[in-house]
Amino acid sequence: MLLERDLKNMEVQTAEQVVSFESGNEMSAKAAAQINYHIMGYFPITPSTEIAQYLDMMKARGLHDMKLIPADGEHGSAGICYGAAAAGARVFNATSANGLMYMLEQLPVQSGTRFPMVMNLVTRSISGPLDIRGDHSDLYFALNTGWVILTASTPQAVYDMNIMALKIAEHSDVRLPVIVAYDGFFTSHQKRKVLSFKDRRAVQEFVGGRPTDYPTASDLANPVTIGAHMDGHDLLNNHYQQSEAMYKAAGVFEEVAKEYEELSSRSYPMLDLYGMEDAEVALFLLNSAAESAKDVVDQLRRQGIKAGVVRPNMIRPFPAAQIREALRGVKAVLVGERADSYGAHGANMTQEVKAALQADPLNATIVLSRVFGLGGKDFYPDDAEEFFRLALEAAELGYAEKPFDYYGITPGTEEKRQVPVLEPHHGDTYKTGLIQVTEDAGKNKLQVKIPPLRALTEKPKRLAAGHGACPGCGIFSGLELFFKGIEGDIVVLFQTGCAYVVTTAYPYSSHKQTMIHNLFQNGPATLSGTVEAFLEMKRRGEISVSDDATFVMVTGDGGMDIGMGSAIGTALRNHKLIMLEYDNEGYMNTGSQMSYSTPIGHMTSTSSIGKEQHGKAFHHKDTAQIMAATNIPYVFTATEAFPQDLVKKAAKAQWYAQHVGTVYGKLLITCPLNWKSEDRYGETIMKAAVESCFFPLYEVERGVTTITYNPEEKNKRIPLSDWLKWMGKTRHLLQEEHAELLGGFEQEVERRWLRLKAKHEHPGL
Repeated sequence: MLLERDLKNMEVQTAEQVVSFESGNEMSAKAAAQINYHIMGYFPITPSTEIAQYLDMMKARGLHDMKLIPADGEHGSAGICYGAAAAGARVFNATSANGLMYMLEQLPVQSGTRFPMVMNLVTRSISGPLDIRGDHSDLYFALNTGWVILTASTPQAVYDMNIMALKIAEHSDVRLPVIVAYDGFFTSHQKRKVLSFKDRRAVQEFVGGRPTDYPTASDLANPVTIGAHMDGHDLLNNHYQQSEAMYKAAGVFEEVAKEYEELSSRSYPMLDLYGMEDAEVALFLLNSAAESAKDVVDQLRRQGIKAGVVRPNMIRPFPAAQIREALRGVKAVLVGERADSYGAHGANMTQEVKAALQADPLNATIVLSRVFGLGGKDFYPDDAEEFFRLALEAAELGYAEKPFDYYGITPGTEEKRQVPVLEPHHGDTYKTGLIQVTEDAGKNKLQVKIPPLRALTEKPKRLAAGHGACPGCGIFSGLELFFKGIEGDIVVLFQTGCAYVVTTAYPYSSHKQTMIHNLFQNGPATLSGTVEAFLEMKRRGEISVSDDATFVMVTGDGGMDIGMGSAIGTALRNHKLIMLEYDNEGYMNTGSQMSYSTPIGHMTSTSSIGKEQHGKAFHHKDTAQIMAATNIPYVFTATEAFPQDLVKKAAKAQWYAQHVGTVYGKLLITCPLNWKSEDRYGETIMKAAVESCFFPLYEVERGVTTITYNPEEKNKRIPLSDWLKWMGKTRHLLQEEHAELLGGFEQEVERRWLRLKAKHEHPGL
């Protein structure tokens, strides 16, 4: 609901607007669609993921014609955006937290070469440990990238600032990329009543035409060299020019804000000052927390306390002069920060407020700093009251007894010390002696004997019950079946994904043996360091173990997109470990976005179905063949629908990982929630995937390919449509209007199957 203080800015409208009830992410997407950018390079990460999803749905309905390019990771998305901006296109992106960190090295490249674009930073806590909720630890890393940074406190501001941002970015005095930052989940997902322009032509007329007054890569008549390396003297001059442009951006912001107020009737000054006309104590807060504090200002004012709130709409360039003026009569200001700058006695905004006041000889304002709200911890009116109490106390004393501190921490006590709930299991627990693996020297292959599967059921599970997986999820039945073939101790690394998220929520863990977590893009490299350290310390006699552990890296949910480079590097180094991918054909842990493992035509939240779009537009990545090309000793595919095959391959994988080098395995697993299939049909769907030859079962052992289940030889091959009919995400492919798309899919499946058969029949291939 709109507050009275917000309504006063909505009385006069010079362009027709409509009222709706929408979130910050929806308003970001709406602004981008109305501007109709040329390019969006993107990669899903919570909580910014929805922006690309909304734009994809709009694209399917023909509401814009932006080219949406799904990258292999945020580093790739930043590269796509830079390349498009260098061509002179209008470019848009959105990210959060570690996504920003992954693209971080690209951001100064874009600002340093002065190509404009707009990126929404939906702020979120940076790992580790992992937390997907909102604070400003990512935003603070962006402060030194050379990007202009606007801060939006409400969904309305998200929409308005996205429109203003492009005009600022493209201004001839600025020509810098711009970030619009707003709070993850607080602003990104919470819906509020908002106004937006009914006709997108009003937006496009406001931002104006695409500027052509600077050199770009697409101007072929005027060739230009972009990004030439410089010596120190030239680099100094370059950065000076960039610095001057950044400071000019402040004046341009004020010009653009004034023009936008004439168009929309909504005002965005450099500082949003609430109750600051005669304030004696104040809070300095970014984004949504300031909105909560305004209610407390009203309450304190009724008690005769002159309180106020300062909230900047722009923090790069930092509004130092305006802050000096706003705080000149304030006795004490508390700067609340949703991030820390470890060891600096106050985070970034604190230091910059202090620096601004230091330049004012007439200002004696006491500055306190409190880190609060990390990891999305809520900020309530009671918390704002406590902040004001601390400021009042400092004002009365004439100094701050504790200038810097954390707010809202809970000290631990000895009686509440955590104790393990699960009894840890060691190697002997997982040794059955029933699995035999021997070398066949003549064939340069392994021979595996496994007992009947019922004999392995007594082997304890590696993961305890009580995890939070969705009903029918195939991850854990597939993983546990794989682990039945592994004897002894394991050290397992889980990349971020469903399997990790639902098994480890502090202070709980479902893992009975050692588990490490790292992010999508670096799991293989991380585990390669772990295994080499283990082996080296064992060689030196610094650790004593009778047997070698088996090191397993588990990835999925698109992890072999963003993590492909790390995986290939690890494979080429041939470390003694297993990389195991559970393939659920999408980025399921962020809500079923399209992955490179998603097959063509399949519907996801970023490959929508509509009159202008028909699911994923290109074929799925054949990860097993890519990894086989690195010449690692063993590669396999498997699924729980063929359990004996899976257990045998697991036993082989362990032998190769302990004796020769890197193993890669790919398990196709079901995701009923996002595949839109019934829980009970998981095994049926997996079997159909194999028997349609979409997911053939085979192994590549020391370079030799062997098909381990051939449905044609068993007279069990089925049409591809017999697999697709089981899933709601693919039933549209069976409709007449999609016959051509289905035909192309069938041809590709057949092509890959024929190549695989040729390799099986000719070991030299």
